[in-house]
Amino acid sequence: MDKWFTVDRIDEDTYIISEYRHWEETHCYLLNGSGRSLLIDTGLGICNIYDEVVKLTDQPVTAVATHIHWDHIGGHKYFPDFYAHEEELGWLSGGFPLSMETVRGMVVDRCELPEGYDVGSYEMFQGRPSVVLRGGEEIDIGGRMIKVFHTPGHSPGHMCFWEPERGYLFTGDLIYKDTLFAYYPSTDPGAYLSSLEKMALLPVERVFPAHHSLDIQPEITGRMRDAFRGLKESGKLRHGSGTFDYGDWAVWL
Repeated sequence: MDKWFTVDRIDEDTYIISEYRHWEETHCYLLNGSGRSLLIDTGLGICNIYDEVVKLTDQPVTAVATHIHWDHIGGHKYFPDFYAHEEELGWLSGGFPLSMETVRGMVVDRCELPEGYDVGSYEMFQGRPSVVLRGGEEIDIGGRMIKVFHTPGHSPGHMCFWEPERGYLFTGDLIYKDTLFAYYPSTDPGAYLSSLEKMALLPVERVFPAHHSLDIQPEITGRMRDAFRGLKESGKLRHGSGTFDYGDWAVWL
C-alpha cells in the first residue's frame, strides 16, 4: 500500500479521491463540468491532492468543503479559489476550537503515514474564501448544476451538495456508515435532525459520504431521520445521552 490516494471513477466526469491509510477513510469528490471542475473536500493534507486532481482534469478547479474540519480542508492550500460557509469563517482564521497538538494527534491516530512524514509540521489550513456560501446557492460548473444545502448538526456551517440531474448527494459528515459525531460542543443534535429531515425529501439516486464505506444506499437517510426522531421523542437527542447503535451506523451524542 504505497500510494496515499486511491482514485475511483463514478462516471465519465466524476471521481472519488480517497485516503484509506487513515482510519477515517476520507473521501473527496471531483466533479468535472464543461467550464471548470469542483472539488468537494480536499482531505487531510498529508500528501498533495493537487497532483491527483490534475491527472483527472485540465480545467480551473474550485474547492469547496462540506465543513471546516482538519480532515476536509487539508489540501485547500493548493486551491486558492475555494468556497466556505459563513458560519465557519472564524475557523479559517485561527478560531478552530481544538489545539494544534490535539489535531496533530488525530492525524497520527491509527494512520499509516508516509515514510519520513513529520507530523510536527502539520498545520490546519487558514485562508479567506473567494466565495462565502449561506445555503441555497447553485454552483454552475458548465453543463452541471450543483445545489448547496446548509445542513448544520455535525458542525455549524456543514453543507451537503446535490446534483439533481444525476441524483447525486454528497453528504460530508452528515451521513455515512459508522459512528456519526454529534457530541462535541460545536455540534447540535437538534439541528442534525432538521438537516436529515431536509435531505430525506430529496429524490436521491446515489449517496456519496465523506468517510468509510462507499457501499451506501439512499434509504439510509430516512432510517437516520427516523432514529433521530425517536431519540427526540424519548428525550435523548441531546449532548451527553450516550452512543446509540443502529447496526450499520451509530450516533455519539
